[in-house]
Amino acid sequence: MVPLRDNNPTVITPYVTYGLIAVNILVFLYELSLPPAQLEGFFHIAAIVPRELSASFSGISVNHPVPEWMTLFTSQFLHGGFLHLAGNMLFLWIFGNNIEDKLGHVKYLLFYLACGALAGLTQWFFSSGSPVPSLGASGAIAGVLGAYILRFPKAEIVTLFGYFVTTVPAYFFLGLWFVQQAFYGVASLNAPANIGMESGGVAYWAHAGGFVFGAILGPLLGLFSDRSSSEPF
Repeated sequence: MVPLRDNNPTVITPYVTYGLIAVNILVFLYELSLPPAQLEGFFHIAAIVPRELSASFSGISVNHPVPEWMTLFTSQFLHGGFLHLAGNMLFLWIFGNNIEDKLGHVKYLLFYLACGALAGLTQWFFSSGSPVPSLGASGAIAGVLGAYILRFPKAEIVTLFGYFVTTVPAYFFLGLWFVQQAFYGVASLNAPANIGMESGGVAYWAHAGGFVFGAILGPLLGLFSDRSSSEPF
């Protein structure tokens, strides 16, 4: 199931959404320029390594050039491959502009980064001893989806369902997506060899956590106020 578009017009130009997409692409191009050994080292510095984050929280130095807590933010701009990047940027492009329109540029950027950091902490909570780097924009984007399902529950999402193109309401599409992430997150607690971050796979808890925090933070930041339609900041 892949969303193709929604039918909600954007009042303000979503500069932040476009900027986030651009930064993610530029960072990925930088990743492509690195030899494998340097890329692995870069990931261990800029991505969330739960075991090292746990050590830093306990006051143990991990000998990195930047504080380990900063990886909660830097990891949001890293991706493990082209499909990983393309999928995340597709969701950000489709759903981010409408949330930026409702929150305004500055609050939307703060919202996005906060959701990403909280999503990373959620994944860390369930895998605090893992040595596998966690990276990607999906936790932050999940926060955007959590806000979207509250603000635009009946928006029509044109989606590819198997071999068929169909239209479904946002609450169905995003609700099903959240249930999937939560289900696989719970399953990963008992099957670390097959799914979840222990295998270097999908960080399902980050997705579920980002979605929940997005649904909480969005209304707190004025998701329903409509101030941004006339006051972009």
